[in-house]
Amino acid sequence: MSKKMKLGILIQGPGGHMNSWKSEDVPADGSINLGHYINITQKAEQAGLDFVFIADGLHINEQSIPHFLNRFEPITLLSALATVSQKIGLVGTVSTTYSEPFNIARQFASLDHISNGRAGWNVVTSPLEGSAANFNKGNHPAHALRYQMADEYVEVAKGLWDSWEDDAFVRNRETGEFFSVDKMHRLNHRGEFFNVQGPLNIARSIQGQPVIFQAGASKTGIRFAAKHGEAIFTNKTTLAEAQEYYRSVKTQAAKHGRSREEIVILPALSPIIGATEEEAQATYQEIKHLIHIKEALHYLGRYFDHFDFTPFPLDEPFPDIGEVGRNSFQSTTDEIKRLAREEGLTLREVALRVATPKSEFFGTYEQVADKMMEWIDKEAADGFVISMHVLGQQYDDFLQHVIPILIEKGYVDPSYQKGTLRGNLGLSFKENRYQKKTKPSL
Repeated sequence: MSKKMKLGILIQGPGGHMNSWKSEDVPADGSINLGHYINITQKAEQAGLDFVFIADGLHINEQSIPHFLNRFEPITLLSALATVSQKIGLVGTVSTTYSEPFNIARQFASLDHISNGRAGWNVVTSPLEGSAANFNKGNHPAHALRYQMADEYVEVAKGLWDSWEDDAFVRNRETGEFFSVDKMHRLNHRGEFFNVQGPLNIARSIQGQPVIFQAGASKTGIRFAAKHGEAIFTNKTTLAEAQEYYRSVKTQAAKHGRSREEIVILPALSPIIGATEEEAQATYQEIKHLIHIKEALHYLGRYFDHFDFTPFPLDEPFPDIGEVGRNSFQSTTDEIKRLAREEGLTLREVALRVATPKSEFFGTYEQVADKMMEWIDKEAADGFVISMHVLGQQYDDFLQHVIPILIEKGYVDPSYQKGTLRGNLGLSFKENRYQKKTKPSL
């Protein structure tokens, strides 16, 4: 019996490519087109995908990815999507560096109720230093400090989600008892970064708590993911790298008293597909020509906190820029520098590769399906977060041609048997820390 493959779709407006908005395959205003998001979500649900995933950021400038300049706030968008879907999970990104635990715990608990147990929170610490200028919180904290803050923040949120035991609200009209006083719990947290009394003013959901998603890739991020993460989003691009990451996170999770089954590892999947390899190659060329080199340099610079690469020679080795990027997307910038150094890449080659990556998941429908199954079988992944370069015909082709192969082979079950996001990801109900009774599995 094959292992169930968990699948989600990352919706970044028109797509993951920085110039996906230029493609006639999608609405040019896809990042703020609710109909587009509904269409993508409902197609994903019909195909049996486990969740939709909304990314976010808190800092823009003139060099930002165009459709990042004008996009929906995740929780607002997901609340709207909850009303036009029934079974698919709803995952949104919110920063622990530039928000407050009580507000965010309440918002995700609300989304969980609105969707009947389908909410997930992608915890990020906000890599871009420019984010600090938009909030009254002082300078952008260093990488390690952001994770220290996030650790306490998530502990507070989890505590607030346990404010009420599962059967606290009795609503007895005859006796006038609305809730059981002994089943309400104040957190009374006093910590290094947060002081939060509680209780949260909303009940627990049918999945206990929203699912914690995380994308830790640096050593600090991996430790955080192993402690708190339940679904881990990673950008590993080769089988060997993904296997090493998979082992690392699951091994470290055991040090926190967690079992391997309590965490699912979900690499990003940016497939380029066709009925033939020639069709796939033609599609790649179309996507590649959505961008010119100046835009690619700006895209590359975003990972280095919008560093300006334009003064450097394009066709000479990737420049030595020292520690630039260490306090932004640390693991990504370290990886870019490593690849440039080991493969002797020029600045032009690095920029174009980063802006329009061509991953291992390239080729015919059967080839890509086989590669996905190989990653599952060889413990490189428990599933994937699909990030289409353009959320148009390629997305439809993936759902119509690749997913049926995975269903036929027994890797994908499109039935949503468990009813909640936790259940469909194979994660157990989150027990209330104050409540001894065990709730039936989801």
